[in-house]
Amino acid sequence: MRILIVEDDIKLAKNLQSLLTREGYVVHLAHDGMQAWESAYVENYNLIVLDINLPKMDGLTVLKHLREENIATPVILLTARNQLEDKIAGLDSGADDYLPKPFATPELLARIRALLRRNTPVNSPVITVDKLKVNTLSHEVWVNEETVSLTPREYGILELLLFNMNRVVSRLSIAEHVWDDNFDLMTNVVDVHIRNLRKKLCDDGNQLIATVWGIGYIIKKTAA
Repeated sequence: MRILIVEDDIKLAKNLQSLLTREGYVVHLAHDGMQAWESAYVENYNLIVLDINLPKMDGLTVLKHLREENIATPVILLTARNQLEDKIAGLDSGADDYLPKPFATPELLARIRALLRRNTPVNSPVITVDKLKVNTLSHEVWVNEETVSLTPREYGILELLLFNMNRVVSRLSIAEHVWDDNFDLMTNVVDVHIRNLRKKLCDDGNQLIATVWGIGYIIKKTAA
């Protein structure tokens, strides 16, 4: 999952980037409003964490521009403004959530997970498909009740497929959401990771992660 952090406090932005990267997200940074608007307009993000007090263009203006362009990416406002009227202004501008500073990082992570689940068919943090069970909060994975150890990218691919249950996810989409912008599309690294993931999930017959030839991969809820 790709997240844009918009924060002019460089130290805080870097700390948030490190935190979310450890959680398996692909994280990009912007440090002013113009950079944020350009990045969010051009790139496809699953979520934006947006400060309000920004140089060049304030966060609320960035948010209004996004919504005017029908960019529906979920947005969490992070700001030192914590008065009721500030929260109302933020939500009325199109924000999906509002978290005053200072904040507890576990709460931020929980709010991010909640917003990411909102736009998927997943209603519970624990997803079960046939012999597979995944806890999207703890990133624990089980097959036939046996714990499976996945690399961060293997888990990222699996979670992306689960969050798009019954929908084909292209190789390009997997690359964009699990790797950063330096990913080489000419390699077969996505297919290699899928092959390793299938092996760890005991999915040798491709009954869980199915290949849609020429397009990508899919997990169906009805997998046998």
